[in-house]
Amino acid sequence: MASKKNYYEILEINRDASEQEIKKAYRQLARKYHPDVNPGDKSAEERFKLINEAYEVLSDTEKRKKYDRYGENWQYAEQFAQAQQQAPYGGFDQSGGTYFFEGSEFDSMFDHLFGGTRHRQARPRRGADIEEPIEVTLEEAYHGTTRDISLQSDRQCSGCRGTGRIQNLPCSACRGTGVIPEIGHIQVKIPSGVKDGSRIRLAGKGQPGRAGGTSGDLYLVTSVKPHPLFERKDDDLYVELAVPLTTAVLGDEVEVPTPKGKLALKIPPESQNCQTFRLSGQGMPHLGNSSRGDLLVKMKVVLPTKLSAEEKALFERLKALQPKR
Repeated sequence: MASKKNYYEILEINRDASEQEIKKAYRQLARKYHPDVNPGDKSAEERFKLINEAYEVLSDTEKRKKYDRYGENWQYAEQFAQAQQQAPYGGFDQSGGTYFFEGSEFDSMFDHLFGGTRHRQARPRRGADIEEPIEVTLEEAYHGTTRDISLQSDRQCSGCRGTGRIQNLPCSACRGTGVIPEIGHIQVKIPSGVKDGSRIRLAGKGQPGRAGGTSGDLYLVTSVKPHPLFERKDDDLYVELAVPLTTAVLGDEVEVPTPKGKLALKIPPESQNCQTFRLSGQGMPHLGNSSRGDLLVKMKVVLPTKLSAEEKALFERLKALQPKR
């Protein structure tokens, strides 16, 4: 039977794609065709299901090897391998490539492999894990937050118990898919300290299992929005602070912004332009523990403009007092 689904084409990747390329393609396509992004679009919903089906197989090394050899019938790899050795139908080429059966030939192969009938008890299969991107602000990453998110939480069809078939015919309730799609809403806690690429695991919120198998997990992959004031490097924060020339020369106390409010910083006399001050423990929280990174404050001296005659005279006097170099 000629394969109707090409998982590589579904994910829009080459057959020699790496694990990272597969994961990247899946994220992009899943985001594009997610039902929440395309409400009421049945074609996008079907494409989303195919994308998840393809990723479940190609992201698993062993499943991918079987798929590369046997196409969408990879689940029966062991049976096909045994049949190839016995070769009652003679259909495998000498190079070990995939044999695609036509029509009744495939039925006959199943009859041969499974004792004369294709109707058999399906084995429980765990559902696939899912990754979904989620964007947070720097303040949310600093303090932690909660989010209400919408998910396509497909449930196993009770009519066919996830097999997709009743008495060897496609189940009318789930149309042979074994699952019935539902949109659910859950509240998720985003812990403080998350960064780009942090993964938040929601157990059992992935794809439903088949034939009584357990559901997979959902992983929320965080990305942190750029901030107009702070630059983040690991768990340290960097900020530039403008100070007047007189403060840099004579010293003074200034206020420094932080994600939790302003802090006092003492500028010592004769501080230099671009000098950096480290405030220990005032950076981002470390994910999973109570320690924190540092806040590094880079001083930018602001030179005075629009000087009055008196101010110019003072600078002239200061110039005269300075030794010639």
